[in-house]
Amino acid sequence: MLQPDFVRKLPTWTLFLAVCSAGIGGTFQYGYNVSIISAPTEHIHQFLNDTWWNRYQAELSPSKMTLLWSTIASVFSLGGLVGAHLGGSAAIHLGRKGALLMNNFIAIVAALLMGLSFPTGLFELLILGRFLIGINTGIGLCVQPLYIGEAAPKHLRGAMAIGSSIFLTGGILTGQIVGLRELLGGEPYWHLLLSSCCFPAFLQLLTLPWFPESPRFLLIDRGNELTCIKALKCFHGALHYEEELEDIQQEHFVLGGEKAKKPWHLFTDHSIRWQLITVIVMTMGQQLSGINAIYFYASYVFEEAGIPREKIPYVTLGTGACECLTALTCGLLIESMGRRVLILGGYSLMTFWCTVLTFSLTYQVYSWAPYLSMACIFAFILSFGLGPGGVTNTLTTELFTQPSRPAAYTIAGTISWLSFFTIGMLFPFIVKGLKQYCFVVFLLESFLVVIFIFFVIPETKNKTFLEIKREFHRLNFGRNKEQHRELCETQQLSSEF
Repeated sequence: MLQPDFVRKLPTWTLFLAVCSAGIGGTFQYGYNVSIISAPTEHIHQFLNDTWWNRYQAELSPSKMTLLWSTIASVFSLGGLVGAHLGGSAAIHLGRKGALLMNNFIAIVAALLMGLSFPTGLFELLILGRFLIGINTGIGLCVQPLYIGEAAPKHLRGAMAIGSSIFLTGGILTGQIVGLRELLGGEPYWHLLLSSCCFPAFLQLLTLPWFPESPRFLLIDRGNELTCIKALKCFHGALHYEEELEDIQQEHFVLGGEKAKKPWHLFTDHSIRWQLITVIVMTMGQQLSGINAIYFYASYVFEEAGIPREKIPYVTLGTGACECLTALTCGLLIESMGRRVLILGGYSLMTFWCTVLTFSLTYQVYSWAPYLSMACIFAFILSFGLGPGGVTNTLTTELFTQPSRPAAYTIAGTISWLSFFTIGMLFPFIVKGLKQYCFVVFLLESFLVVIFIFFVIPETKNKTFLEIKREFHRLNFGRNKEQHRELCETQQLSSEF
């Protein structure tokens, strides 16, 4: 008697493979391209020097070198910001699957430009390629969670949405491995390393066309119920799709043909005010939590612990493996423990480990302090992957109904890229000014996010999008208006069904 229920809880192979196909050309590209730029830094500096000499028969000044390298590094974030704005519109006009497929051609062009930069001696191609791959990752970060979240049944929505984080951390780890000097991190191959981002794009172009479009997009946005049913049968199985179809039909009826909203519409819609605030706080919290600072300090801490400098890249692989492992763990726990517990616990643990790390860095002169610092780095990464790193995208999917969801991802993407750029610009000054006390800033930020989560965010596990919306109506309108709205909606649905 237990066998059917057990099987009922498992995703179909089609759904699982669709998550893999969407992920390899989506968030994997972000993690991979963030990771691989570190390994060839010295080789790119040499390339810039040689190119400048060949053009002008003069040495490249330190200030110009800094400017060019900063441009190559930061133009990726600028492209991501552009991609975040394009992603929502592409998801509406081309569909979730169509937007992902189109996005791969941007990655292929970017790979071609970066690959040609070295043999042609044109560093401008490298800058343009990094900008285009930034656009690709910005679109992927926006559209992939949309596709996965809308394709998954509600009892698996969290676990499937964690696929975005699993592939992102998998991209970071893969980039760290491929960037080793024994592979493509050596001087003769750095341009091939940067252009290797075309392989995930080709893989998605070969696999994603075999899977259906998002069922919710097909029915709610396109009004095509027959194709929606076919997609649901494919994703959920012919015996178990009816419940999800009923949920989509109910949402379609309540929305009453409401068209997809633009990002600026969300700021004037009082019915989603606290959902939008939540997404903004969660997205900023994720980027400003100190995870980038941890990676920045990792090499210093490992060196202080006595690890030889030439071995540090191999130890750094452990940080990528840690984050990948916790993303997998979060995927296993999110449907049993819930979103609220994981993200609240993750930020609470990050607050604690920031405190301990500040203490250990302050007393670095003692022999035990570097080892405590090293343990704190791994513990912080584990806490981040278990909470903010895994759950934030899931919440962005669940807090909005169909018309608002693409615009919400556009706003979340914009906030994420702006925060990423801001912390990249300010962090060197924070370190210079506060030194080992720089983690006090991230400690306070994580603690404030804990307070916000505790008082604002409800549990969304096993709830439909309409049920989650009702949870927030009390915050958006107050108790009396919430009760009146629920009564009217109940009467309307009763008369219809």
